Amino acid sequence: MGEISLSELEARANAAGIDLSQIDLDSIQLPPGDDFGIISDDEDVYQEEQLDFDYGLGNTIVVDNLPVVPKEKFSKLEVVIRKIYSQIGVIKEDGFWMPVDPETHKTLRYCFIEYNTPQEAELAKEKTNGYKLDRAHVFAVNMIEDFNRFMKVPDEWAPPEIRPYVPGENLQKWLTDEKARDQFVIRASSDTEVFWNDARHLKPDPVYKRAYWTESFVQWSPLGTYLATVHRQGVAVWGGASTFNQLMRYAHPQVKLIDFSPGEKYLVTYSSHEPSNPRDVNVCFFFSAPCIVVSLLFHGTGTNVLFPPQRIVINIFDVRTGKVMRDFKGNADEFAIGGTGGVAGVSWPVFKWGGGKDDKYFAKIGKNMISVYETESFSLLDKKSLKAESVVDFSWSPTDPILAFYVPELGGGNQPARVSLVQIPIKEELRQKNLFSVSDCKLYWQSSGDYLAVKVDRYTKTKKSTYTGFELFRIKERDIPIEVLELDNKNDKIIAFAWEPKGHRFAVIHGDSPRPDVSFYSMRTAHNTGRVSKLTTLKGKQANALFWSPSGRYIILAGLKGFNGQLEFYNVDELETMATAEHFTATDIEWDPTGRYVATLVTSVHHEMENGFNIWSFNGKLLYRILKDHFFQFLWRPRPPSLLSPEKEEEIAKNLKKYSKKYEAEDQDVSLQLSEQDREKRRMLKDEWEKWVSEWKRLHEEEKLQRQMLRDGETSDEEEEYEAKEVEVEELLDVSEEVLSFEFGQE
Repeated sequence: MGEISLSELEARANAAGIDLSQIDLDSIQLPPGDDFGIISDDEDVYQEEQLDFDYGLGNTIVVDNLPVVPKEKFSKLEVVIRKIYSQIGVIKEDGFWMPVDPETHKTLRYCFIEYNTPQEAELAKEKTNGYKLDRAHVFAVNMIEDFNRFMKVPDEWAPPEIRPYVPGENLQKWLTDEKARDQFVIRASSDTEVFWNDARHLKPDPVYKRAYWTESFVQWSPLGTYLATVHRQGVAVWGGASTFNQLMRYAHPQVKLIDFSPGEKYLVTYSSHEPSNPRDVNVCFFFSAPCIVVSLLFHGTGTNVLFPPQRIVINIFDVRTGKVMRDFKGNADEFAIGGTGGVAGVSWPVFKWGGGKDDKYFAKIGKNMISVYETESFSLLDKKSLKAESVVDFSWSPTDPILAFYVPELGGGNQPARVSLVQIPIKEELRQKNLFSVSDCKLYWQSSGDYLAVKVDRYTKTKKSTYTGFELFRIKERDIPIEVLELDNKNDKIIAFAWEPKGHRFAVIHGDSPRPDVSFYSMRTAHNTGRVSKLTTLKGKQANALFWSPSGRYIILAGLKGFNGQLEFYNVDELETMATAEHFTATDIEWDPTGRYVATLVTSVHHEMENGFNIWSFNGKLLYRILKDHFFQFLWRPRPPSLLSPEKEEEIAKNLKKYSKKYEAEDQDVSLQLSEQDREKRRMLKDEWEKWVSEWKRLHEEEKLQRQMLRDGETSDEEEEYEAKEVEVEELLDVSEEVLSFEFGQE
């Protein structure tokens, strides 16, 4: 059988009536070394970087510097080594081999150990390299695959080949679109497609389409430069001036989650692997971002507990070079919220990036500490973590190297909860607020880093219920003043909270479903006295989510999922509703990065019917609707920050009419074009109708003799020449007989 491409395979499947999207490709097992001529999209990965992805010996380690023992002590040494290495993972049957010198019949100082999985072998190398068996024997452990790399190192040094400079593609060329359109990517069935949002022509304009482009999901980088695809072997990023070319690959087998740094300099990849030893537990995985939780059912107890036993591997890559800058490995409880002994489950992202777009710092939470790393050396800042007893949550300012964290009450309430702000890298505490009778806290940064809202759930005096208030930090003001905000009815349940991007307002959904209230507040007042003020409260809204426009001013009050997709487009400047609409069973809402358009989605993750997306204008006008079966993802391509100064943006806003004349003329041309298209469509429909009428007239003429024969020789087809007569026809429908009783003497 000759080699066939994936497109040819799809064509053959279609011809045979086979739906490839309904086939579980992971369950298909091919004979080792045989691909049946089917070329993989990642064939070049295996050919060029076979050493990175060849699992043939990836689960085998070599342990060196063992004692040299005679044949009679061989078994004893084997028992000792097996005892050490079986604690890390399951050694395969016949997976231990310790060579013996054929002349002296003594061991040769090393052995080979084969595990069930490469992850166990890697962990064994990490844990036992440098292990002291005794004073004279310190283990040196290597992966057997490493020797292949060592053997390829030339004996003599040669200078690297100097390649001529080749200018790269302009990866931001899409930003120069003459029509100022935005792009979005969708995943439906096996296809991944990139489109322009051509709102003027009321349709998407195709850019690039590829089947089986990713094996899991796709993700834009934060500034829109790259599109990342996820595969079993690792991650690939794509981009280009006119199409999507593969720019770099990052090897990470069985990767599940990814995250870019805000400035796109680094890529973080995550994988988790369950242990191969199934002793005493049945493991059931429940996986969905942002939290990975593992449930174990212990034999004999019937107790369902949350405890993550997986092996976690996290790599941080340089996006441009593909080099691994730092890796982190360990059990899931080492990366759990609060560290070992903390809350079960691994929160994603494990590492949070700080310092704005410079990508200088990243941090993770641990047991009684926050570990802050700097990217110059990818080591701990000042070689030690920030101490914070029982810390459960932290968050970076979006623009500055300021870290906020929350510590709950300790000592049965004797030590209050607190929220602290710390300046990095000097680790100076800028502000601290003690909080009493606290049940829980959530941190919400405003996108410009001007404000921090802390939602505080407090116990009532009876400890039987809770109520909610807000602590509002003014970060950019002197001494960081704090205001306390309580709702008019402090017992109202808080359903949603959202800051206005680049603004000073925030919105809160509060009250009881199905018709809670929505309140708007401002951190400024008419007299600019620095006090928070309520702007308005909208009563009884069918909403459970808030979606501000990226440019501020406009917001969508949305009732998603159980609220059947109710939408209210609201102008916060004018405090008025612009439009109300519905996208039945909508599951998600995504604003485009400019705030001009918004997409409402129904994904097959939540609903099997009416999958697809609607595109709306900012003021609630439905522009177009696209239905897609097996619809999984919709993502707008992010835009980098504007290069214009605030003064220039203000000048453009003041002279908008002058700048808008050009675009108004273009809009008018498009409108005329659409009108011409509508006229052409109507003309085509009219021509089609006239053609149909002409055809029936021709048939009518051909059948004239037959009609004359049926009318006994009458030649006229004119109805008015005939006399209409009414004829009554009686028809017997049913006959029934019934025997009636008759007594003697009755008449």
